[in-house]
Amino acid sequence: MASSPTGLLNEERRSNWVRLRTLIVLRWIAIFGQLLAILIAQRLFSLNLDLGLCLMAIGASVIANLIAIFVYPENKRLTESEVMMMLVFDIAQLAALLFLTGGLHNPFALLVLAPVTISATALRTGPTVIVGGVTIILVTLVMMFHLPLTTVTGITMRMPTEFVYGFWVAIVIGVVFLGAYARRVTSEINTMSEALLATQMALAREQKITDLAGVVAAAAHELGTPLATIKLTSSELMEDFDPSSDQFDDAKLIRDPADRCRDILRSMGRAGNDDRQLHNVPITAIIHEAAEPHIARGKNVVFEPDDGASILRHPPSVDRRPEIIHGLRNLIQNAVDFAQSTVWIETNWNEKSVAIKIIDDGKGFPLQVIGRIGDPFVRTRRVESDNPERPEYEGMGLGLFIAKTLLERSGAELTFANGRDSYSGAPKPGMREGAIVEVRWNLSDISAGPNAERTALGHNAPLPI
Repeated sequence: MASSPTGLLNEERRSNWVRLRTLIVLRWIAIFGQLLAILIAQRLFSLNLDLGLCLMAIGASVIANLIAIFVYPENKRLTESEVMMMLVFDIAQLAALLFLTGGLHNPFALLVLAPVTISATALRTGPTVIVGGVTIILVTLVMMFHLPLTTVTGITMRMPTEFVYGFWVAIVIGVVFLGAYARRVTSEINTMSEALLATQMALAREQKITDLAGVVAAAAHELGTPLATIKLTSSELMEDFDPSSDQFDDAKLIRDPADRCRDILRSMGRAGNDDRQLHNVPITAIIHEAAEPHIARGKNVVFEPDDGASILRHPPSVDRRPEIIHGLRNLIQNAVDFAQSTVWIETNWNEKSVAIKIIDDGKGFPLQVIGRIGDPFVRTRRVESDNPERPEYEGMGLGLFIAKTLLERSGAELTFANGRDSYSGAPKPGMREGAIVEVRWNLSDISAGPNAERTALGHNAPLPI
């Protein structure tokens, strides 16, 4: 159920989302801060700065901003290489200012971390490493080569050598740590956003299928009467004509397509109906509907409803929601994909809750990921030779994330486990030693209530044809 672009392509496209205007605004803020810092340092602390060279360094940023404003349109989206070059320019400009104002003896040297953080949040890992590497190199050069920071009275403001080296180490660690931290958090946020989008698309698709099924069922119902009339009239005409006459053949030509249309509509009508009675169905019907696409895939799917020992003798009626059907269908697909021969679907209920267990006789969930099942592990599609056991499926991460998200939206609690430990050898076909997924609801979350079946249904809602 993953989206068609791979994670890498999505990441490349996302890196081109940065607007030029955003970086221009950030650069104006930096220019204003640099001018204010130089003014305060010279006026308030009486530092002897080479004001001309400092203004030239700041002027380079001003010129770069003006060129970007007048040459490029305001809504321009920058490519990854363009963003990287702009950030490298900002780092170089800041390093030039630090060279003129005492190097690492200037506490504002800490600001070199800002471009690295921006790179980690906007670019991929490769360009971020380049920006971080350039930052470390320039900071190292500024530490060794810089103009001394002096006051108007000739006093040189210097930190102890150990402090300077410690400040350098802190900046280098900050570049590495903040870059890696921001990159990891941004990657997880983007991955989650894409997975949630895929979940919404899956739910919208399921809802469209449900609506379309209702339209088809309504069409089959409405066209049934005229087709029956055509069939009846043509059959009576065939009885009146001589079987060897042309009129008999014409009547038969009318009846046969009518029969064909009847069969087509009957087949299409099985897809569903928008009758209000089907909005609230037994939980067992929901399970059968979810499992239907995977029953004929070469694996034995066994349905095991409650044995009747509970207080509720009959299965409870629940709301027929697209998210429940789609979520269960994904879980059943996962079980059928990995099962050796059999998948068991157990259903248990009582007056307060309903639970569904999906068990297979496969290898079970990998131990290294069983605690993180449900996270969107978006990955690139493997070639068929890389995944011979499951050639038609892109990976268990995003599909299970969609299923877990949809079912939890309906109020379900999901539990993932294995039917055997990792030391019991290879799984045996037909034994419940594979993966186990339990889905449990409070009955009040998915049921219309105990009196739902006793209330009037009213008129069926008109279908949006």
